[in-house]
Amino acid sequence: MNSDDLDLLVRDASALFACPVMVVDMAFHAVSWHAPADFEDLPFRTSIESGSLSYETGSILAGSDAQAHYVTLEDSPYRRRFSLLVTGGAPVGYLILVDVGNRLELEDARLFQAVESALAKQLMLEVNRGSSIQSTEESVLQHLLEGRFTDESLFELQAASAGLKYLAPRRIALANLELYRSTNWSENALRSTILDVFPMSRPLIHDGGVVFFLNSDPDMHLFKGLSGQFNLRVVISAPVERLFALPEVYSATRALMELLLPRMPHPFAVRAEDYQALMQLKQLESRRDLALPAVRALGERDKEEGTLYCLTLYTYLICHHSLQETCARLFTHRNTVLYRVKRMREDFDIPLDDPGQHLALLLSAAMMLMEQGREDIFLPEA
Repeated sequence: MNSDDLDLLVRDASALFACPVMVVDMAFHAVSWHAPADFEDLPFRTSIESGSLSYETGSILAGSDAQAHYVTLEDSPYRRRFSLLVTGGAPVGYLILVDVGNRLELEDARLFQAVESALAKQLMLEVNRGSSIQSTEESVLQHLLEGRFTDESLFELQAASAGLKYLAPRRIALANLELYRSTNWSENALRSTILDVFPMSRPLIHDGGVVFFLNSDPDMHLFKGLSGQFNLRVVISAPVERLFALPEVYSATRALMELLLPRMPHPFAVRAEDYQALMQLKQLESRRDLALPAVRALGERDKEEGTLYCLTLYTYLICHHSLQETCARLFTHRNTVLYRVKRMREDFDIPLDDPGQHLALLLSAAMMLMEQGREDIFLPEA
């Protein structure tokens, strides 16, 4: 496999493994393929005709790791072997082999590695070779999300030529596909449903998720229905001030998604605004020095003795010094809370009665709780 042409490499791979082959990029576009003339398979043909894989396919690929694996499809008699194409430590696409002879698992693993390495390098070369911004709607939006436009006037020209001149989304929605599983590749039910529920939302695959554009403020009932129907985890972004600012909005939305995924393993649909305090505190994780020394001392006591001074301080402050409400929130006896408040005043010199210190105390206590791994405190109530 010494060719410098991806199509020829794919043809060689098809001959080598005696099976149909398809290479797709990270956006799940069908980049190159080869199959015997008499090969007929609905998912394979549908992917070629549409130029990209369905979201059903994407959900399988997006949830996979670097290990090759096999999947049997509902609408095909053949198993598929999936593997991630990586070069220079960076993923560039996927290799799909259709196991028509049911013998791919008998092949030498080193042969797969050699083929995958050659295909990954060539795919990277061809992607870079055609890296100039193209004026298709999807390519312009992909490049925008990636932050590859450095000049707003250039972006506006590209957007206009791609038919995006009047695109002015209020927000974006990011849907994670890891829980969504379908082996019926010939359908694209998720995309069709998104377009039915949110017309003109221009859904596209990006970084393994689905991004779509919202022309109005979100109706959370619609999003919860979509999430439940397709097992999606969805984050609706903060407002988009202007289209050129989309990379910053997308980055913040993705950061929130990554924060929520390990904490909320079930389908959900949430708004970024409801997690603003949590995301702001995440920005301060490395700035422990900003916390008041007295509150840092409380944090050390909690760490050494397993006490709950920082949690009590934070709760006492957000309850406006109401002892009754603090006890109710902490599910703790009045005498216990009174004891902790007294110790904070006398042993740690916490200025609880100084209104000018309220904000500094509240922020410091929140920072210590984040340090203790108590991020759940700042999650909105279900």
